Amino acid sequence: MMHGALQPQTVQGNRQVSVKPHSFLDDTYGIAVGVLFVVMGVLLLQAAGLITGGVAGISLLASYTTGHSVGLLFMLINLPFFLFGYLFMGWRFTAKSLVGSVLIMTLLKLIPNGLVIGHVDPMVAALGGGTFCGMGILALARHGAGVGGTGIVTLWLQKKYGINAGRTQVLIDAVILLAALAIVEPVLVGWSSLSAIAMSSMVMAWHRPGRYFGN
Repeated sequence: MMHGALQPQTVQGNRQVSVKPHSFLDDTYGIAVGVLFVVMGVLLLQAAGLITGGVAGISLLASYTTGHSVGLLFMLINLPFFLFGYLFMGWRFTAKSLVGSVLIMTLLKLIPNGLVIGHVDPMVAALGGGTFCGMGILALARHGAGVGGTGIVTLWLQKKYGINAGRTQVLIDAVILLAALAIVEPVLVGWSSLSAIAMSSMVMAWHRPGRYFGN
């Protein structure tokens, strides 16, 4: 069984260097920041009627068609993926991801009580929301967690086979956006595509094995 934490070694040039694992406080703070980024990104996208890639996009799309809370849908859609995470990424990764998802669900319910977004241009929502979500995913990944859903699968593929998580996410996002054409106006799907590109680009550019120290 694979474990969510990276091995406490990395390579600099031709030297293998021992690195210090993240402490519990490091992980707590990193996951909290990642959760906040994801939540703010989803709220921006929701205010403009957009979606994005991954489980966040699926949850937004489902909320538009069912009227249910995006936070609740986010949690429910994630449940089968947590089982996958437990089997293939280890209990520690799954536990951290579960905590992160519960926090995301809770904040998506609470923050709108104190933050009301009256208007946001679709381009701003797409670029800002997608980038925020991508930064949140990146922060969670660097502390041995994921936002759940397709993110768990892409991180596993990168860890197991070295397939870049961002590129895999782009392919998954394309399927989600094509499905959205049946529900969301084409122009909004176009802006949503920009948000998905912004989100995946963050992961593609920055989540590379050996780039970071700690686990």
